[in-house]
Amino acid sequence: MDSKQSFASSVVAEDHEYVTPKKGIMSVEDMHIWEKSEAYSEIVGFILAMNAAVRGKSLSCKCAVSPVTEGVVALLDKLDVWIDEVPPIEQPQRFGNKAFRTWIDKLREGALGLLQEALPREFHRAVPEVMVYLVESFGNQTRIDYGTGHELAFLMFLCCLFKVGAFTASDQAAIVCKVFHRYLRLVRRLQLVYRMEPAGSHGVWSLDDYQFVPFIWGSSQLVAHPRIEPKSFVQEDIVKAYAHDYMFLGCIEFINKVKTGLFAEHSNQLWNISAVPSWSKINYGLIKMYKNEVLAKFPVIQHVLFGSLLPLRLLQGNQKIY
Repeated sequence: MDSKQSFASSVVAEDHEYVTPKKGIMSVEDMHIWEKSEAYSEIVGFILAMNAAVRGKSLSCKCAVSPVTEGVVALLDKLDVWIDEVPPIEQPQRFGNKAFRTWIDKLREGALGLLQEALPREFHRAVPEVMVYLVESFGNQTRIDYGTGHELAFLMFLCCLFKVGAFTASDQAAIVCKVFHRYLRLVRRLQLVYRMEPAGSHGVWSLDDYQFVPFIWGSSQLVAHPRIEPKSFVQEDIVKAYAHDYMFLGCIEFINKVKTGLFAEHSNQLWNISAVPSWSKINYGLIKMYKNEVLAKFPVIQHVLFGSLLPLRLLQGNQKIY
């Protein structure tokens, strides 16, 4: 499969044996197993397929919205309401509000029921495996931080729903424009309300303290846009006008909201990207950067969990590594 094709869901047999996902990359020496594994191929294939599905499409584009898509969005809506029910507590330190631990405990306790409510009964056997990725998608309970590893867990959650057949090829645009965008709004609120630390931030040399994938899919949305050029995203009026319709500009709006000072100083990497002549080149470069800066980094991948749907086993035959 290449980036122009749909993501192929795998219909799991009725007698498929689901397992609880667990860590598999224990040392830097194990990274070569990950990079040649079925799980790696599946997650990169998923990212590329969603990237192609939203090429040139705004967040408000007309797209098929299935009952499963609606169910997952409703699940994320409930998690957002829980933030109101678990307000931050008064504490001495500025960052890492301990109320987040209560919120994540509530998710751990309720994940099974939430997913059973969101998914048709035929997929309920898969829920104990799939829900592990959902719980890992919102931050670390001990450190009260969030980063690209948690974002990756959510991608793996979505990918698993494809693997079991809950999502189909017709859901692809909605997965980005409805589901992932809803997730993005939720985790931003978590970051602000509970003052979450960035997990493994590279500071000004990274795209963002917390996210990466919305820049990939967001740049794809802007390919061949008649008005918005790469140099446009550093212009405040363009960001304000289009942030709600294009994920990339939404990311810039959020950065401008939470950071002070000159954009070129606090977001140097993005400032440099604004000089690239086309969105298609930016998109290609960000995919390459994601592989190098996230998927190839042991500090991120050591926390990845592997199960029956995204296994840490080597690809067989002519299966493709991206």
